[in-house]
Amino acid sequence: MADPQVVRHLFEHLPEVFFFAKDRQSRLMAASSNMLERLGLKRESDIVGRVDEDFFDPQTAQTFREDDQIVFTSGKPLVSRLEMWYDEQRRPAWFLTTKMPVQGKDGSVVGLVGITRPDAGTRSSAATAEARNILAYLQKHTDRVLSTAEVAHACGLSERTLYRRVQESLGVTPYELMIRLRIQKAAEALVKTRLQVIDVALRHGFCDQSTFTQHFRKRMGMTPLQFRKQYQG
Repeated sequence: MADPQVVRHLFEHLPEVFFFAKDRQSRLMAASSNMLERLGLKRESDIVGRVDEDFFDPQTAQTFREDDQIVFTSGKPLVSRLEMWYDEQRRPAWFLTTKMPVQGKDGSVVGLVGITRPDAGTRSSAATAEARNILAYLQKHTDRVLSTAEVAHACGLSERTLYRRVQESLGVTPYELMIRLRIQKAAEALVKTRLQVIDVALRHGFCDQSTFTQHFRKRMGMTPLQFRKQYQG
């Protein structure tokens, strides 16, 4: 029988592809060296038994866990899910993740293996094309609060189709996607500019600094000021 490690070793030669494996409790059991580096770890033993909450903000970690549960419950792969992950500068960016169930000897799902890669815009199905158009429109309008009716009209969709496309492709509601994109742009502004936090908040559609801080902490796991101190420079 072939060495089962051979397949995972292939990912060490694919620098833009990150490999990971989890048990049924969503604990990480293995990862490629580039994923370890991206998470700030030196050895694979440093990741064994850890969970997404150890590395990502609460909202992102919850999304990852919900996707894990889809795989565990259905026993079917989750293919090319569009997710926010970390780029080389540890800033939120869009990646595509595929998760495959791992079965035990009795046929039950005992874990999963997955790969994450940067979203290069290569998917071409009609549903994905619509989701990508929605995402592009939202990314251009992160300076204010948008209604789902406005977004749906701009993208030539009904509100029901808009909701379905976003939920299917990204695993979140349109409202949550809009908030995350505004937070993502605000996070970039915190790092790249010297604007006051209140000014960053207002420029990205938040009515005041308190509301901005509340949303930011929920999705990034820290306050805007903590984020700026950690990543600026």
